[in-house]
Amino acid sequence: MGYFDLTGQTAIVTGAATGIGETIARRLAKAGATVVVADLNLEGATEVAQSIGGTAFSVSLDVTSADSAAAAVAAVVARTGKVDVLVNNAGIGGKAAPIWEQSLDDWNKAIAINMTGVFNTTRAVIGRMRERQYGRIVNIASIAGKEGNPNMTAYSATKAAVIGFTKSVAKEVATEGICVNAVSPAVVRTKILDQLTPEQVEYMTQKIPMRRTGTTEEIAAVVHFLASQDCSFVTGQTYDASGGRATY
Repeated sequence: MGYFDLTGQTAIVTGAATGIGETIARRLAKAGATVVVADLNLEGATEVAQSIGGTAFSVSLDVTSADSAAAAVAAVVARTGKVDVLVNNAGIGGKAAPIWEQSLDDWNKAIAINMTGVFNTTRAVIGRMRERQYGRIVNIASIAGKEGNPNMTAYSATKAAVIGFTKSVAKEVATEGICVNAVSPAVVRTKILDQLTPEQVEYMTQKIPMRRTGTTEEIAAVVHFLASQDCSFVTGQTYDASGGRATY
């Protein structure tokens, strides 16, 4: 058995039809996990699962719906018997504009996907993990949740909430074999950047000491450790993958 081996484990990755989620799914599958590509875009999720091959499969998941989250997890358990790993990756950047140009709908959409979505999926798996006294939950936050990016109030606020949520849940299950951690990337080159202006992307990139965007592979590498059995004395933490931007 190699380090960070996931053979025999079932890992759900939300928002895995594209971007960081897709790369995470591929990496965990290479480590031996049965990967569940969970996404609202079921067609895209199915294509990714089929391209991964092996035991990977897709499920339809609307993270904003508690019923959808419960149904997706039930479908996974019916097929594999368990959930060992949950990676809460699904999220949106939202509208890039100052608060006075943001609508309540913009705000509510970000909260529903980025924040309530993490609550829904975590709640759907936590009982099953507690029964087995084992689990790994990895939440994808953002450096914006620590520092706050201008013109991204909803995104920054929801990612800060994800960090707080991570620390709280981690303490609740700390004695039950379940480790809950977060990863906070700086700007990563994915399709989510298409929602932002070039000026916004430039602003974020210039704040990174490495002076470049991150890659999805670099984020997936951090997630891989946090999803593994080797992550046994690490919980309630936020791992920055920021090219040096994070200062605390």
